[in-house]
Amino acid sequence: MQPIAQQAMTPEIITKIDQSGVIAVLVIDDVKHAVPTAKALLKGGVDAIELTLRTDAALDAAAAIKKEVPEMCLGFGTLLTVDQVKAIADVGADFAVAPGCNPRIIQEAHKQGLSFAPGIMTPTDIEIAVENGCRVIKYFPAETSGGMKHLTNMVAPYGYLNLKFIPLGGCNIQNAASYLESPLITAIGGSWIAKQPLIQGEQWDTITANAQEITDLIKKVRG
Repeated sequence: MQPIAQQAMTPEIITKIDQSGVIAVLVIDDVKHAVPTAKALLKGGVDAIELTLRTDAALDAAAAIKKEVPEMCLGFGTLLTVDQVKAIADVGADFAVAPGCNPRIIQEAHKQGLSFAPGIMTPTDIEIAVENGCRVIKYFPAETSGGMKHLTNMVAPYGYLNLKFIPLGGCNIQNAASYLESPLITAIGGSWIAKQPLIQGEQWDTITANAQEITDLIKKVRG
């Protein structure tokens, strides 16, 4: 099976995500919280985020972060439609991920020049992703699918492809090391760093502390 010629994610974004080691998953429902959240995360060492497309404020929040906190690697999640791909590309997103593996979304992301990682949970999902040029892939939902044990066994036949994964779904500070220790993992994703109630309550110091905790763990595990 030969994948399409184009890589679904640029080398620059692949490197950025790998160096970050973690992607903070955010649900922002009020634009005024976008910049303070991003700054609180950066203060704790987290410089990659996934803004979920679950609220009406998501696109405006992204625009605010892009303008005020340009050093943040800005991603989107819950990407489900072609129109959403176009919308987040217009905002200037650095990358996007999705819960599932839809070839139409992958192809539109490439058309828009948007780095994209589809979601997988089965070998069939992996083969669809690979056929469409993906080498960095979201593993979702990670914990309920069997965590690293499931991923390691599932990926064994595809080892020669040097695939990298972003596990999301159930990742937290307690199990983060079990993922980060694996060479299969480029970065983990999780909402625990800046949960929606923390953002709504403007608890910036707590968000910074959570970000610092995972940043310190990444340094400890990866050296």
